[in-house]
Amino acid sequence: MPPQLAAVFARLGATVRGFSIAQRTIAILGVAVLVLGGVALTSWLTKPSYTPLFSGLQAADANSIVDQLRTDGVPYELTNGGATIMVPEEKVYDERLKAAAAGLPTTKTAGYSLLDNMGVTSSDFQQSVTYKRAMEGELASTISALDGVKTASVQLALPKETVFAAEKQDPTASVFIETDPGVSLSSDQVQAVVHLTSASIDGLKPINVAVVDSTGTVLSAVGTGPAGGGTKPASDYEKRVSASLQTMLDRLAGPGNATVAVAADMNLDSGQKVAETFTNPDQAPALSESKNTSSYTGTGAGAAGTLGPDNVAVPTGASGDGTYTSDQSTKNNAINKTTETTTIPAGSVKRQTVSVAVNASAANGVDLATLRELVSSAAGIDTARGDVVTVASVPFNAAGAADAKAALDAAKAEADAQRTADTWRTIIIGAVALLVLAAALFLYARKNRRQSREPVDLGERLDPLLHLDPPTTSISLPPVAVAPRAVPAVPAAPVLEVPPLPEEPQDLDGKRARLESLATHSPEKTAEFLRGLMDDRQPA
Repeated sequence: MPPQLAAVFARLGATVRGFSIAQRTIAILGVAVLVLGGVALTSWLTKPSYTPLFSGLQAADANSIVDQLRTDGVPYELTNGGATIMVPEEKVYDERLKAAAAGLPTTKTAGYSLLDNMGVTSSDFQQSVTYKRAMEGELASTISALDGVKTASVQLALPKETVFAAEKQDPTASVFIETDPGVSLSSDQVQAVVHLTSASIDGLKPINVAVVDSTGTVLSAVGTGPAGGGTKPASDYEKRVSASLQTMLDRLAGPGNATVAVAADMNLDSGQKVAETFTNPDQAPALSESKNTSSYTGTGAGAAGTLGPDNVAVPTGASGDGTYTSDQSTKNNAINKTTETTTIPAGSVKRQTVSVAVNASAANGVDLATLRELVSSAAGIDTARGDVVTVASVPFNAAGAADAKAALDAAKAEADAQRTADTWRTIIIGAVALLVLAAALFLYARKNRRQSREPVDLGERLDPLLHLDPPTTSISLPPVAVAPRAVPAVPAAPVLEVPPLPEEPQDLDGKRARLESLATHSPEKTAEFLRGLMDDRQPA
């Protein structure tokens, strides 16, 4: 080992031996943290980047693909309950091609790609069934892309086309959805699935789509629509009207001094209304006009005799000579025709009732009649359809409110106390950590300062050098094992005076002066000699 490196290790060992138990513990912990951090960083940097190979797999397909990865020696990870397989990014495309060559995954729903394998000899039945399977596969793939949906399956019931309108039937569809663990579809997502399916099939109405999840819960039934769809519009309307009325009442009577309840009866039937209106335009010419005039003169002309009983003409005995004239006119006038077709959506309000209760203690300054008019206007009350508004001043039960307020105050105080305790605990832990760190740094700095500033008495080790016999103009230094190198010429140093008696006290100032003179005239040898003195293993 080179001397320089050996000296470094020696100084390091001496420094470590000079540590106290606390300093050694801190040093060991620091080295362990550095080693563990380095190992973790190295592991993180060398870990390959994983990307999904396949997702939404069934157990059989996942097992087959994992066997293929093990055979190829490719590392993998299973996530999402084993339905997703993660492999290194650089291996994704190779493994997908190998899986496709092996026909994996086998349970993956195919879409319109099924039509690519149809031959020219396929029958009408095969073509219709394959086309239906293609549409079902495309719909299933699209629905599976929704958030929270693990897999989906779609079954279509498409009736045969017929020219007879009386025998025509509406198509229906059923959708099976398997959600991710702990995920349930919201009503908006169910509506999205229903409308997505109905819009993809010609003639399929949203009300004819059934949606069922993996737990057997009917999310949407044929003929009734999504579960809860009958009450959801009414509840949404009631919440919206109640919120607006409550805001107004809080400003009029004060917060907590008034409450409101709204009950609405909604019409869930939808339909169309056709109305035709005819009007006569002013000063419009007739489209067509015809006039017929006939006259007759002579015997038998006109009405002979007078009308008798039963409106029968009775001859008068006069001659039958007379005159007969008849005029007939026909006009076809232009008219205006207006046809209006109105689509009546579902969810219209048939009737609603609004009840408002005002605290009697706070109703002294509130005019109930004015309040009733405001509530009627804000809620859109229509008395023609039977809407009712009730406003009453009643005493409120404050016991429950007081208890609730006390419970809320207690919960808030407890939360504040817990938050304060957590804050102080964090501060104390941080302060202790800072104190420990400061103490460790203080001890370390004190140890280094002690090692660097500890005085060394060189008198005993310089005395043999100073008592040279016979004295010469130069000083002979003990031999030091150093590498041969060129040494510059050293001028002669003056003779140092030696104390006459070794028992007398040593003159430290004089020794320092002599050492300074020696260092001035022979710096290289002085440096080598001091290096030897500082090495504990080398005798002086």
